[in-house]
Amino acid sequence: MPAYHYHDSDVGMTTVNRCLDAAKACNVDDLCQKLRTEYVSACIKPTAKSGLCNRPKCNKALRRFFDRVPADYTHELLFCPCTDTACAERRRQTIVPSCSYESVEKPSCITQMRICKADYVCRSRLAQFQYDCEPSETSASGCKQRNYGACLLAYTGLIGSTITPNYVDNSTSSVAPWCSCSASGSRRKECDDFLAYFTDNICLWNALMAFGSESDQQPTLSQSSTPSPGHSSRENKSSTSQPETIETMGSILDTIIPTQAMGNELLVGQSTLPSNSLPNSVSPPSVKLQAAFSLLSLLLHLLTNGLGPVPPASVIAHSVGD
Repeated sequence: MPAYHYHDSDVGMTTVNRCLDAAKACNVDDLCQKLRTEYVSACIKPTAKSGLCNRPKCNKALRRFFDRVPADYTHELLFCPCTDTACAERRRQTIVPSCSYESVEKPSCITQMRICKADYVCRSRLAQFQYDCEPSETSASGCKQRNYGACLLAYTGLIGSTITPNYVDNSTSSVAPWCSCSASGSRRKECDDFLAYFTDNICLWNALMAFGSESDQQPTLSQSSTPSPGHSSRENKSSTSQPETIETMGSILDTIIPTQAMGNELLVGQSTLPSNSLPNSVSPPSVKLQAAFSLLSLLLHLLTNGLGPVPPASVIAHSVGD
């Protein structure tokens, strides 16, 4: 496919596709590339019996990816800002929604919540998300905890569960789990409140919007939300070495490339030892000269006085200094 840039007519300039750059940055990091390959393969491979994907296996691989790969990479893939549908569709396809997210019909959110709360990991992650993304009308950030990074991290913790959230389409940045409150009956308010944590949450919305603005980005509690220098250099290098193509689920594996050679280049020639602690370092000439004078003084003393008591080192050193 041809190189992809989109033109922002409002400002009259070509804008970088950060979602594409995020995919290429992941490709040149060994861990990110390896685990991304694993979950994509698991999510697009049909089972022999039904011909459909293996959703439990797909979700397990997704959880492994988002739990083990640093947020510097996962957040760029999942929250990259978009201003056109091609970019937004790439972003929406990040978690392979045809397997991990969508189904023929939307189940009841009440049912999905019940399944989630019966599982310790899902229950605790839902509670973490509701805590870190709790909205506040009195906070300037819109978040009671005032931490966009923590909110986004808690959001990604839900991916691969029964209440996996994702972008609902490729024309907006709206997110929600794949469920409905239409058949919730007497528990309609409980269902609406749950769904509103995704669809009508000023904290989550501001966190998603702020990710595209470096001036508003806040660090997470456990790790910096600003990409590391190594990440920036890998991203820049990859953006000049690979063609910019629109990634679809049919070609997503084509952009996942081995990077062991690059990793070896980064490791060669680096040492964790300071220069003065290396075993082959050479002593300064003044130290060698002082040692030679000390030995010479000791030998003269032995020759003059026989094998009597040897004077202490301090005396020898003093005599050498004189």
